[in-house]
Amino acid sequence: MDLSQALQMVSRTDAGMVRSHNEDAVFANAACGLAILADGMGGYNAGEVASGMATNLLGTEIERELLKTEPYRLDASGKLHSHTVLAAEIAKANTAIYQAAQSQPQYAGMGTTLVVALFYDNMMTVAHIGDSRLYRLRGGEFQAITRDHSLLQEQIDSGMITAEEARHSQNKNLVTRALGVDPAVEPEIRDYDTMPGDLYLLCSDGLNDMVEDEEIALTLQALSANLELAATQLIQTANDSGGRDNVSVVLVRIGREYPAARSWWARLLQWLK
Repeated sequence: MDLSQALQMVSRTDAGMVRSHNEDAVFANAACGLAILADGMGGYNAGEVASGMATNLLGTEIERELLKTEPYRLDASGKLHSHTVLAAEIAKANTAIYQAAQSQPQYAGMGTTLVVALFYDNMMTVAHIGDSRLYRLRGGEFQAITRDHSLLQEQIDSGMITAEEARHSQNKNLVTRALGVDPAVEPEIRDYDTMPGDLYLLCSDGLNDMVEDEEIALTLQALSANLELAATQLIQTANDSGGRDNVSVVLVRIGREYPAARSWWARLLQWLK
């Protein structure tokens, strides 16, 4: 199903003002409703190898799987195909990155964060690992959809520090989950309803570490009619604020409702959930 008439996607990635290499990678295909962002880590150029492998492998394989079976179909266990595909392909990508790191000394210890958004049938399935984020602007409300897998987030959740203290912490880059670092990793996978007019932002921490959420929201509200300009402005703002890290964004706007093709039985099961 071609969703390009209902979805608009724009992606941007930039090395920032300090780093010589860009270890972020992005992928966006409006026709199949797929957006991916990865923020690599590792010495030398290993981070960009990991993030590049993640986006290339996942982009190619998820697209292929969606041609076989629609994401809203249910498998024998009653699980949405979107969940089955994302979990399986993320596991394969994790194995590929991990094995590359094990077999080639220059890639030892490499890994990457990951956030994947799959849009279909007026829904969105999100898979994420690490501290790259997905935000939603709906009407006047701007909120983070994902919750970081990071030491800082765990400290916030336990009450050890406040969210404001976390913004000034020296431990910003300590993630508790990453793709490719261990033999296996568990992505967090969740479903959300989408509405016409929604605007979604996938970003690496090079944006949200440099720019307050309130300023990100104001930029998206002011430039929501021009996603190309909005993406460019977000990266410029991060760089103007110091650009201490690579910065990447993928913007996705729901232009209208897209064809709803799920059977009444699948819809009933989803409603019962």
